[in-house]
Amino acid sequence: MSNALTERIAQEHAAAEESLPSGVIARARRRRAIAALLARGLPTPRDENWRYANLRPLERARFVPAPRGAEWSPADLPPGIVGYARYLYVDGVFVPASSAPLTPRDGVTVRALNAASMPDGASLDDDAELPADAAFGLLNEAFAVDGAHIRVAAAGSAAASELPVGIEVVFVAQAPAQQGATYPRLRVQAAPRAQLRLIERHLSLGSDASFAVGSVDVHVGEGATVDHYRVQQLGARAVWLDTLSACIARAGRYRLHGFALGAQSARSTQHVRLEGEGAELTQRTVAIGDRQQVLDSHTVVEHAAARTRTEQSFRGIAAGRARVAFNGKVIVRPGAHGTDSTQSLRGLLAGPEAEINVRPQLEIYTDDVRCSHGATAGKLDEAMMFYLLSRGLERDTAQRLLKWAFLEDLVSKVEVVELRRQIERGLAGQMPEAAALKEML
Repeated sequence: MSNALTERIAQEHAAAEESLPSGVIARARRRRAIAALLARGLPTPRDENWRYANLRPLERARFVPAPRGAEWSPADLPPGIVGYARYLYVDGVFVPASSAPLTPRDGVTVRALNAASMPDGASLDDDAELPADAAFGLLNEAFAVDGAHIRVAAAGSAAASELPVGIEVVFVAQAPAQQGATYPRLRVQAAPRAQLRLIERHLSLGSDASFAVGSVDVHVGEGATVDHYRVQQLGARAVWLDTLSACIARAGRYRLHGFALGAQSARSTQHVRLEGEGAELTQRTVAIGDRQQVLDSHTVVEHAAARTRTEQSFRGIAAGRARVAFNGKVIVRPGAHGTDSTQSLRGLLAGPEAEINVRPQLEIYTDDVRCSHGATAGKLDEAMMFYLLSRGLERDTAQRLLKWAFLEDLVSKVEVVELRRQIERGLAGQMPEAAALKEML
């Protein structure tokens, strides 16, 4: 973006600096983040990795943290998941009265962020070699006013649970964008052999346009397993910019499920590093856009150790005048022999003015690897359509069934049954045939 915009961000930060809580992020770190942002600048549509994103709303945005909004009722939120603790954040600030926290005996601590609690390397320092894609992570580092830090005890310790711990973190955007931005912030540390099931939701309250800039950092310890479900269902006028970084240690398993259903403009940037031998990543992403939505996702996966494994899948539908994109890049570093990586990226065009873009990329710098990728984008399968019509189905019904089957390929992999049903209803609500699809559920 223009130098004028980054200068305005710096000015807004200087004006708000005294009111930003230093107990959440130290002022020195905030200043380093702003300095790095000024030096590197924000991405533009001319940058290859941002060509499909819609960044125009930033020119009109306010970047200071949004003030507390009007009163609201917890009944406006989706019901909680049985067996999962719930932590609620409204406009980036923890709301304990509407949360249902875990007890200490569960072997998990969830608390507000502060400089001392940050894991080594999680802050964005001046000398870090950050890609341009991390710019919005810097923005969150500069302005965030609260956040959640989840620590899961090592299996075998006195505090650890024998079963996977279930936690749901709900980030609600309520304030209109003209009043300020909301900065969801989440840090996760799973100790060796720990087991965690994490649901991360992003929702809107009311019809006002909101502006959210999120940051998520995940550390999966040796032999640990983290199932991470991310559901983005912001309002139809919202703007959502998200940065996720994850590090997987030896024999760790990280299963990342992403569902992009809402917002007028959404961009999720993910960087996952498999740095321990035998580390595994399973990434499944579903996006469905309608009207004039822009839903963009960019993922970089680094295989930095031997015998690591990645399975990456994407399913997207673009209807109306929507633009849906997924860019998946896999890098196999020197010495990462025995790497096994597969990509399956599929997009479906459901409107004459819609646009779908899927882009797999591979960079391999070592021998003895097995890497494959496949990408397709097109309309509904005419052969399958003919088959269903020949069995007496109406065309509209046949189209609904084919769209649903296209998405259900990944949605069915959600192991939390209540969450899967909620996601299915959310997907159905995004389709023009919503009423008929909901009758099918």
